[in-house]
Amino acid sequence: MAIIKMIAEDEAMGKTKEIFEDIKLSLKIDFVPNMYKVMASKPVYLEENWNKIKTVMQEPGKLDSLTKEIIAVAVSAVMGCQY
Repeated sequence: MAIIKMIAEDEAMGKTKEIFEDIKLSLKIDFVPNMYKVMASKPVYLEENWNKIKTVMQEPGKLDSLTKEIIAVAVSAVMGCQY
């Protein structure tokens, strides 16, 4: 039994719905990943985390977005992340 309810895309309203749309647009995908659906039970938490992730992963810097994604996947693998 889940302790935290995921907010489905069709249940999202207001700011949460806007953030979900921004996630899909920014990541160029047609779905909202589950980790954001879980965060959506606390909309302020969702917004703050999405803004942080978007800034780190997509803002121009010394590394391009693809390299940042490859590093994130590699770290997840090394840490044994099963998600």
